[in-house]
Amino acid sequence: MRCSETMIELKNDAREVALAETQAVLAHAPRADVEHLVDEIEAGAVDGGEELLESVLELGLHTGRIRARYGPGGEQAALATLRKLPRGRARTESAQSVSRALGALAGKHLNGVRIAAVAPGAFTVSIEADGLEASVRLDANGARLVSVAT
Repeated sequence: MRCSETMIELKNDAREVALAETQAVLAHAPRADVEHLVDEIEAGAVDGGEELLESVLELGLHTGRIRARYGPGGEQAALATLRKLPRGRARTESAQSVSRALGALAGKHLNGVRIAAVAPGAFTVSIEADGLEASVRLDANGARLVSVAT
């Protein structure tokens, strides 16, 4: 196993869920990269298969399979693992960035809030407060500040 800055250690429920879900994928789609990911998870750390692990966990979460098979604890373990992986870290950072930007509206009088569906799984939230309007796009990639206008 190579050692990189992005190595993700997996313990307890997180390891169990990741291993079982990856083994299920391997059983249905035998591929060398999935087999390698199984080996990494069995060793307790993922170092190179992070994107594939993200895809496996995201699929299990989107379909409800993880919650159905492992219960709320397994679901929370999978979500915690996702937050450590590259796309999960990016989603967390985007949410924090948008929250900081929306801080400009704190203490202002709320005039209106609108939500618009812009694509499957993508929404824009517009917030008007004391002459300011902020629009935020929410989708699978995270939260992004679209505009701030006066």
